[in-house]
Amino acid sequence: MNQERLLRRYQALMGAVPQSVWVMSPGGVVTVLSGGGIAEKLWTPGADTSWMDAVHPKDRDWFQRAWRRATRQRSPLDTIVRVRVDGAVDRFRHVKIIAAPVVDEDGEVEFVGTATDAEEHWRGRMREKLLARMAAVPAARDLSEAFLTTAAAVVPELADAVAIFRVVDGVEAGVRPSGVPAAASQERVGLAPGLPSLPPLDADFVLGPVAQRAIESQEARLLVFPPDGPPGDGLSDVSVRWLREAGATGVALVPVVVDGRTVALATIATCRGNPPPDEADLSLLRDVFQQMSGPLRRTMELQSIRGKALALQQSFLAAPPSIDGLTITALYHPADSAAEVGGDWYDAVRLSDDALALSIGDIAGHDLDAAMAMGRVNSILRGLAYDSGPAASPAVTLSRLDRIVQALDSPSMVTAVHAVLRRQTHGGWHIALSNAGHPPPLLIPADAPSRYLHGLTAPDPPLCVTDDLARTTLHADLREGDTLVFYTDGLVETPDTDIGDNLLRLRTRSDALARRDLPLHSVIRGLLPPLHHRRDDIAIIALQAGPADS
Repeated sequence: MNQERLLRRYQALMGAVPQSVWVMSPGGVVTVLSGGGIAEKLWTPGADTSWMDAVHPKDRDWFQRAWRRATRQRSPLDTIVRVRVDGAVDRFRHVKIIAAPVVDEDGEVEFVGTATDAEEHWRGRMREKLLARMAAVPAARDLSEAFLTTAAAVVPELADAVAIFRVVDGVEAGVRPSGVPAAASQERVGLAPGLPSLPPLDADFVLGPVAQRAIESQEARLLVFPPDGPPGDGLSDVSVRWLREAGATGVALVPVVVDGRTVALATIATCRGNPPPDEADLSLLRDVFQQMSGPLRRTMELQSIRGKALALQQSFLAAPPSIDGLTITALYHPADSAAEVGGDWYDAVRLSDDALALSIGDIAGHDLDAAMAMGRVNSILRGLAYDSGPAASPAVTLSRLDRIVQALDSPSMVTAVHAVLRRQTHGGWHIALSNAGHPPPLLIPADAPSRYLHGLTAPDPPLCVTDDLARTTLHADLREGDTLVFYTDGLVETPDTDIGDNLLRLRTRSDALARRDLPLHSVIRGLLPPLHHRRDDIAIIALQAGPADS
């Protein structure tokens, strides 16, 4: 009787607030329900089935564990969980559950608690969390990374699968009657565990007419599927096949708009029996993906700058000339970053039938300014080399370059190697080179271990750091079958590694490649580090001495 009196007083107290008071067995059967409110829409006292069956499928596992732990430890439970309301198959709301264990006269534990509608509270908190997560996203290296970051913010909390399709410009590509041309890859996808992977998309893939209308109107759309899955019309054939395989219950289509143009379409799916997104979900998704426009805009701007800088840089990387008795090859790999286009360059100038000037260098910086400075320095050095002729000292040529560049615009720092190769009457080539703070060239003899070409002391300082420096010239010979490799520091410098160790590894790798009797272009590519180790631009120009043509 005392417990009943206390319960009635508690019910009277809670009747002043929009909450429901209930008593429930450890098995989840409601025995007392009072106060109305949200609980009346969730369950009926005395029903044979556990109210756990009404919990959202995505929340059921963790909530059951929490319930069992509270029962076992006889501890209070305070949480928010999604529960089906009004008996609707796919209508759920977030409910705040506060429960306390009470021991009855028989020593059995039952729970007394409250249920409060927490939908608006939960959505407000979720919106704040997701938008804060998106606001912290910097400009990505490319659009794929930006898409992946956004998809990871949504799965699995709001959806089971997210695929973001970059929309191809309809004016350039031509909008087809069947849909909008688009590009997508597995990188731009977020999938909950257990879902099938998305199929590869070919170059002719188009989004369906429903997606086309969402893109053109720039308005989000919500598709709820019947029990037998998505219909065959309105979506692309590839999408329909995957949605049926994944047991999709609904899809939200959310255009991503940047500066008034739809640049992408996010398709967000619920699968495997989970309820489809509703209008409230769609509103939240719209807010999240609109927040994506800021990082996307910055990424697109960086890509534009990178494209211009790469085009400028490539314009100065001319194909090496053809010289009788020499095989020459070159390559350039830009840094793996949307913001970084460096000042690496190489060049080869034919001075005569029997002489060649060769140079490689690096301008400090990783931006459009560095690429422009590289173009100026390379052009000046090319002109000086040609004007000086085959008999010129590389040290004198670099000293002239240093004075001119400092007088014109003074870039922060330039490293370079400049060499002149002259054919010798008895065969082979004589090498004269000067090194201004650059990694030493690598000589790979045909019949001996490789070695670096450097003097007894450290290389001369880089350009643009001091005035009136007396630079030095080194000399070496290149015999038939020997290979000479010039490279920039991206080949041997990586963060948190020792440059001496990296130079030793490069020599070891070059010796192994030389023993395999490979063509020169294969040797050069074999010297490149793995892709995941490349953090900077890499430029290489190499030559190999062969017999002179008769």
